[in-house]
Amino acid sequence: MPQLKNFVTVDWRSGKDGIHFFFKDINKYSRYSNNDENIPEGYPSAISQGNWGDFHSHAKNLRFGFTTTDLPGETEGSDTDISWLFFYKDNTPTVCKYNQDSDSASYIKPVKNTVWAALLPYFDRIVAGTWWDVIGKSFVFKFILSDGNHITFDYKKKHLHEAAISSTAWNGLTPYLKRIITGVQEDRTFADNYFYIFLTNNQYLVYNLQLNTVQSGPHAVNDTSWRGLQRG
Repeated sequence: MPQLKNFVTVDWRSGKDGIHFFFKDINKYSRYSNNDENIPEGYPSAISQGNWGDFHSHAKNLRFGFTTTDLPGETEGSDTDISWLFFYKDNTPTVCKYNQDSDSASYIKPVKNTVWAALLPYFDRIVAGTWWDVIGKSFVFKFILSDGNHITFDYKKKHLHEAAISSTAWNGLTPYLKRIITGVQEDRTFADNYFYIFLTNNQYLVYNLQLNTVQSGPHAVNDTSWRGLQRG
């Protein structure tokens, strides 16, 4: 898999933190370990009922995803980590609520029937999004759109705002807007949170959420920066 394209990344916070890479063209996934800084042998692995439950048949249509912890109204116990996986099902915008703690799909519903209904007008334009987890559990979410704009969704206030990407919003990202494939957050302990933005031509950016700016890059995706990611 020398050339990375048409893939989606989603962070994993239950147990050992990691990042899932869904390769839609081959219907396989890899799990990157944040602590070990590599993808172990055996990946990429076929996506199946056995490892992704009821979500498995929709993985090839995945558009974007992100993770929340203890989202109000969607908790299933204490310290509930949820992957929200967005895709089309029969031409209908749909989301899978995937409980990381039980490693199973809690439900699959049309987006219009969930807490994410406010995203519907932007669904086709969303390239990547993340929980802007920088000041505790504020539950503000930000999404990069394909047309050079972005949206900010305040979950608690039920307020959504669209604006152009600029030096005050996604600072430093403007030169790369046409190259973004996907993005994923690393929830770092005792350090600023990073949002890794993957670009065409096997490159990525490191975006610092606390500083609200591109911190470094573009860097090459290789076996030093993302060990095991390009394994075929």
